[in-house]
Amino acid sequence: MRGDDPNSERPSRENLLAARWARRRFLTVTGAAAGLALTAGLPLAAQATARRTYDYPFTLGVASGDPLPDGVVIWTRLAPQPLEPFGGMEYGTKVPVRWEVAEDEGFRRVVRKGITFADSEFAHSVHIDVRGLRPSAEYYYRFMAGSDVSPVGRTKTAPAVGAAVPALNFAFASCQHRVVGYYTAYQHMAQEDLDVVIHLGDYIYEGGDQGTLGRGHFPARTLSNLADYRIRFAQYKTDPNLQAAHAAFPWIVTLDDHEVLSNWVSKYSFYYPQESFEQFLIRRANAFRAYWEHMPLRLGQLPTGPDMPLYRRFTYGNLAEFSVLDTRQYRDDQLYNDGTAPPDEFTRDPSRQMIGAQQERWLFDGLAASGVTWNVLAQQVFFSQLDLDPVDGRERYVMDSWDGYEAQRNRIVDFMHDRNIANPVVLTGDVHANNACEIKKNFDDTNSATVGVELVGTSISSSGDGADTDPGRDALASQLPHIKYYNVQRGYVRCQVTPDLWRTDFKVLPYVSRPGAPIRTDATLVVENGRPGLQEG
Repeated sequence: MRGDDPNSERPSRENLLAARWARRRFLTVTGAAAGLALTAGLPLAAQATARRTYDYPFTLGVASGDPLPDGVVIWTRLAPQPLEPFGGMEYGTKVPVRWEVAEDEGFRRVVRKGITFADSEFAHSVHIDVRGLRPSAEYYYRFMAGSDVSPVGRTKTAPAVGAAVPALNFAFASCQHRVVGYYTAYQHMAQEDLDVVIHLGDYIYEGGDQGTLGRGHFPARTLSNLADYRIRFAQYKTDPNLQAAHAAFPWIVTLDDHEVLSNWVSKYSFYYPQESFEQFLIRRANAFRAYWEHMPLRLGQLPTGPDMPLYRRFTYGNLAEFSVLDTRQYRDDQLYNDGTAPPDEFTRDPSRQMIGAQQERWLFDGLAASGVTWNVLAQQVFFSQLDLDPVDGRERYVMDSWDGYEAQRNRIVDFMHDRNIANPVVLTGDVHANNACEIKKNFDDTNSATVGVELVGTSISSSGDGADTDPGRDALASQLPHIKYYNVQRGYVRCQVTPDLWRTDFKVLPYVSRPGAPIRTDATLVVENGRPGLQEG
């Protein structure tokens, strides 16, 4: 995690708020945040509203997320000129925005509606926590600002607590570096019949690279200040295929590293020690603020400076429960310069943390109390053991993965095994490749009990065009019997879950360097209830 930042910037007046938070350790939420409008019915007379006339403001589309049995968050942002400062809106204004939720796409049966204010303090983003909805129900939503009407989004609530759920269909995705590839995967995903989408991180990339596809980053520099992060998120969200996938389904999101800076953890910058802890926390506060402003997240996830409470849990009746983890904010620094290394007393140190002690307790408490059939961990980095040099007893592991935090991984696996947690499934992104792994009680013993499975999804576009085979990695996987499937093409993963069976389809594209690629299912693997392990579907 060491390097020189050729595009580093000193904190400017624009970063004053984040700098103040950094010095005070971010213990309070600002009054402006406390006044965010996530419910309807605020009096117009109490608000300062904008009088300026704007172009069409809904250029970033709409989104919904974090579904509960009685509600969901709906999102938009007013940005008539999305690549300009403040999205082309006027600083210091609050613009009235009307919203509606209906049972039909034509909005003849409106069940919830209200008015809120898009505030420049939060980039004129709108987060409505809609409650009072029916469980397992499909709804449509839209926003209106002046005479302009947003695209219509479709969303769906979660089932009632404890309800018997016959099936759950969802997809998960990650890693969408726009510079190196088109979002054709989202074009296909939007045509699926899904209850929810889970995004496991790297929603944006922070560098200033331009590439060769005409999809270069703007601004053309490594992100640091709040204005630049806002513009970069807006640039990504202008993509029509990404907008279509957001509009089609509710999303559950978490971040990885590139939403902030490559391979950051805790207070450690990729450029440490050239970038000090305080300087990096200012950068992190800016990135987190822009992330929240552009995601369908509740007020409970609003960052307090560089701290954002992202780990949370979603339950789908008695069928499945998703524990969404945060593997960045609470992690100890990667060992051995964030490279690869054999295991030793340091990588196996019981005190080393990937998710922090508090999040570990939260995870164990949730797993112990769960009464569902499938217990899912949605997280970022490779969980299973991945020996990059398995020949002749030599070992070499990636220090940014769970292999660099072996003791905490072992505690999680041991807890699942010893407490007989039903059907553990780990969902993973990050590595730009599809993998399907069996999680072993002891990865060094091929005869050890299988505790659960890990499904690793490839990237949407990151790493550019992939390949159906990779001789080097294929040979490696052949030496690791707990890895049952491997592929390096781009795409996403679709899961169909019933009380008896978990079916996983690895959906892949032949190319992303130009639009229009067809999609196919490269492999289908299944897990039977009560029989941990992967089988061909």
